[in-house]
Amino acid sequence: MSNQSRPSSRHPQRFEILLVPEHVEDRGGASVADSAVRSAVVEATGEWGVSGYPRYAGHGIEAEIDSAGHAVEAVLVDGSELDIGLGVVVREVPARP
Repeated sequence: MSNQSRPSSRHPQRFEILLVPEHVEDRGGASVADSAVRSAVVEATGEWGVSGYPRYAGHGIEAEIDSAGHAVEAVLVDGSELDIGLGVVVREVPARP
């Protein structure tokens, strides 16, 4: 991921990232959040990554997120690529008052 800076825009400032096992077909009624093996709230860094999307970081997770479609274009967990078998779910977190 790059440290390119761009002028600020109207992207959300915070997201919650949930790391969930991809192999789970039936969660037995559990929500995605309850099935997550890790979660973190990440905040906008003010930088843009090589994917062209804003960078977010927090609690050991760095991500480049397409805020329009809530797609994660790149993610590092504790400095490493995402483990095979894990997927990413992104949810907006309301701005702080």
